Parts: sequence; C-alpha cells; structure tokens
Amino acid sequence: MKTQIRDLLNRAVGQLRDQGSLPADLATPDFVVEHPKNRTQGDFATNAAMLLAKPAGTNPRAVAEQLLQALPANTLIGKAEIAGPGFINFTLAESAWRQSLADLLAADGAYGRNESGQGRTAGVEFVSANPTGPLHVGHGRAGVIGDCIARILDANGWNVKREFYYNDAGAQINNLALSVQARANGVGPDAAEWQSDWYKGSYIGDIANDFKAGKSVTVEGQQVTATGDISDLDAIRRYAVAALRNEQNLDLEAFKIGFDVYFLESSLYADGQVDQTVQALTDSGKAYEADGALWLRSTDYGDDKDRVMRKSDGTYTYFLPDVAYHANKWRRGYERAITELGSDHHGSLARVKAGLQALDIGIPKEWPEYVLHQMVTVMRNGEEVKVSKRAGDYITLRDLIEETSADATRWFLVARKPDSQLTFDIDLAKSQTLDNPVYYVQVAHARICGVFRQLAERGLSFDRDNGLKQPLDLDDRAAHELILTLLRFPDVVAAAGRDLEPHLIAAYVLELAQAFQSYYNDHQFLVDDSNVRDARLVLAQATRQVLANGLQLLGISAPEVM
Repeated sequence: MKTQIRDLLNRAVGQLRDQGSLPADLATPDFVVEHPKNRTQGDFATNAAMLLAKPAGTNPRAVAEQLLQALPANTLIGKAEIAGPGFINFTLAESAWRQSLADLLAADGAYGRNESGQGRTAGVEFVSANPTGPLHVGHGRAGVIGDCIARILDANGWNVKREFYYNDAGAQINNLALSVQARANGVGPDAAEWQSDWYKGSYIGDIANDFKAGKSVTVEGQQVTATGDISDLDAIRRYAVAALRNEQNLDLEAFKIGFDVYFLESSLYADGQVDQTVQALTDSGKAYEADGALWLRSTDYGDDKDRVMRKSDGTYTYFLPDVAYHANKWRRGYERAITELGSDHHGSLARVKAGLQALDIGIPKEWPEYVLHQMVTVMRNGEEVKVSKRAGDYITLRDLIEETSADATRWFLVARKPDSQLTFDIDLAKSQTLDNPVYYVQVAHARICGVFRQLAERGLSFDRDNGLKQPLDLDDRAAHELILTLLRFPDVVAAAGRDLEPHLIAAYVLELAQAFQSYYNDHQFLVDDSNVRDARLVLAQATRQVLANGLQLLGISAPEVM
C-alpha cells in the first residue's frame, strides 16, 4: 500500500510539473509514506508537500492542496486530509483493505516476498568458526543472524549462497594437534608440561581416544580415518580438524542451519591465490618492502597507517588471506557479499576493504558488507553462566539448545539488533508462559489452528470468499489494528533485507501476535451468523499465514498444537 500511495503522489508531482505549478527540472524529493502515530489521523501520512514547498515558492499547505487535486483517480484512497503545517493524511477505502486481504490469502506462503534482488547473487558468510572446538554462544548468535539474513534476502528475490569459511591453517590448528597429541600421550591440562595456549576441554580427550582407536569420520563426503600413530602430528591434525568440523556441522544441523559452500583457507595457499594476491598488490604499486616485511599502502584508502601483509619471518598476517578470499568471492559473481562477524573483528575490516580496492579489479568501495554482533551473556537463576563441562571455559551452542530448544535459542539470539549486547535468560527461554516471546508467538499460531479444528468438530462451515465480501468493521480498533499490522509485513521484509536487520522480523511477528490476541479477546469466532463467522475467520486465517511466513524467515517452527 505504501508503494501504491507513493506511486500516486509521484504521478501527481509529475502533473504539477507539466502544468507549471512546480519547476520543470525539479527532481521528486525523497518523501516518506508512513503510518501516523495517532491512528485517528488516518492510515498513512506523507511529508511530500513539506519538501516541495520551497522549490514551489509557496507554503506547504498550498502545495498539499495542489497535490490532492492532481492525484489520479483511484480505488485505494477513501479520504485525504491536510493536517498541521502541510502533512497529508490518507484513510484507505474499505474496498482497498478487502482486496489487500484477498491478495494476502491468495499469495499464501509467498506473501511478503518481492523481487527486488532480481535473481542476482548474494553470498552470506557466517559462523566460520575455527575447527578447534565446539561452537560457543557467540557462534550461535552469528549463525542465526547470518541464516536469517540469507532467508530474508531470498524473500527479497536474491539468489543466496550460504558460505562457511574454515580457518584450517595457522597456529591455532597446530595447537589443536599438539593438544590432542598430548592427551593421547596421557598428558592432561594439569600437567607441568601442558602449554597455556593448548585446548583444555574434555572434547580434546575424546578426540585423542578416537584417534588411538583408529576411528573414521566423514565430512562433506570425505572420509578421514585415524592412523592411531600418536607420533604423527600431521595425521593427528587431519583427524582432529575433520572430527571437529563434523561436530560443528551436527551442532548447526540441530540449529536448523545449512550451507551451500564450505571454503577452506588452506585452499587459498594450495591454489596459489594468496601469492597471486601479493603479486597483484605489488604490481599495482600498493605493496612495498620495509624492515624485512611486506606492507600494504592502506593509508591510500583512509587507514591511519600502512599495514603489514607478510611479516619478517615469512608468514602472512591474517588480513591478507581475507583479501584473497574476498577477491575469490568477487570472481565467483557475488554482486552482494555479506559477512557476519563478532564485533571484535571490527579493526580488520578497513584493511580488507583497502586491499580489495588496491587490487583494482572493479570491486565497489562498499563491497563487501559487514554485520557485526555484540557478545552474549548467558544467565540462569539470575546469575551469569560461564562454564561448560564439555568445552571447559565457555557455554556451547549445544548446551543452550539441549537446555531450552532450537526454536527458543534462535529467537533469543536474533530478536535483538546485532550491534546491541544481548542477555540470554535460560529460565525465560525455557518457560511456557506468555512472558516468553517465542512461546507467545507460537501459541498465537497454534490457537488459530485450534479455532479451525473446532470449526470442523462443530460441523460449521467457512466460506473465505464470502468472508472477504463482508464489512471489515474498521471502526473496531482491534480489527483495524490487526489488519494494518497484517498488511505491513511486506514492508518489514523489504526493510529487513535492505538494512540486513533480521530482528525486525522478530519484532514484527511478536507485534502481530499481540494484535491478534487483542482481537481474539474481544471477538468470538465460531458464532451462528455465517457472515460474521466468515469475516472473522478471514482475519484469523490471514494472521495464521503471516505468522507462519514470519517464523519461517526466522527458522522457527509454527506449531499447530501446543
């Protein structure tokens, strides 16, 4: 509806330009069409006249009058009024509401989707945990945010590729192998020879025992079998990485997350892409040697100082393979590349973008896009929980899923804006009360399903077409609010995709559930009057559909019974 009103206003502005009431070369301003805070002022309001008044050389109310006179004939707007200094308030015709509800129900599971992405390819990289231990809560937040962004981009017409980047090279992987080797030799974390940067969790002992037993693990179709030779550090490394990758995959599967692409950092070295990146930066004059190291002229791209790419010992700093990796994404045709990371990565992002710009291969300055999330604090019984028996020093994603549920864990990790700190209250997430927001939303969906079960049990009929012909009772505040909320869903999906903010979907479905509850409290559905029954069941059916569509974008189930 916002789009339709905006189109009518654009056409009115064009007519005023044509007739000389506005300058012929005046660009249409970026006016807003929004819901007024006071619903008695109408369904939608615009500031278009306020923005046009100065170039028109008159006052906003005069421009508002001209705009209303120039509006094309339509069946959308029932009433339009000028308010205050020049705002225009629109009240929609009841026929427009009825048609919009009919369109919603006809669209079914596709309601809310649009084609703004036009089938272009978007890559979403998220989680990308080092295969050195179980996934922790921070990985869980990254996972649900990234997965929901991918779902929402898909709903906005993008061809989405979900990508997991494995940092399977470097010192951390070597420390993993040494940790497993030590445990295989009977050396535990309490031993004097145990190194401070080795991994202490009980899972290290499990991997060591499985390695000695010669067990096999299959990851992405590749089987890795332990040799049992605890003197062979390379064999231990291969098996430990495969075992932890498999465990992480199982955790993500339980969290309803899957990936289209698994990309290994080691492949960038094996394929020569890191060396090629260094050569390209050197050839472009953006790299230079100093103090035995290779530097990037990142100050040419706004950085406060140049950055080391290759250290004096010949090893690369971590941002150089990131440059090579993102260049690889660009070559794979990702017109939009989004990476979800913890906020502690913020300092390296400018360096990666500087390296990509220095390659001079046509990458836009705003590419890639980053979504950064803040830390998660886990609470139980009013106290912070920090320790996991399995991981040793952090709460794992599996801990949360097993103690609450995948649905509750996803909701609580995505319902806040990513850049805000988050408190995960285990007691609230487990509770089956209306104070628990995910439970509240799922109950609303199940309640509507229950109404339709009772309809069948009582032998009553429901004629949707007849219901759509009945008066909508827009003077009923609860009904009006519910319809307004239902028809906002496409705008919310578009905004969440544009701004990469999946929490908007969570806030919306909770608001919709609350709007339905208010309507449910004031109205009986299974009444004898078939016209009234059909009209009310139309709203219930529309609400059930939109709740299901919204929950699907969050990767949360929409139960029919609770």
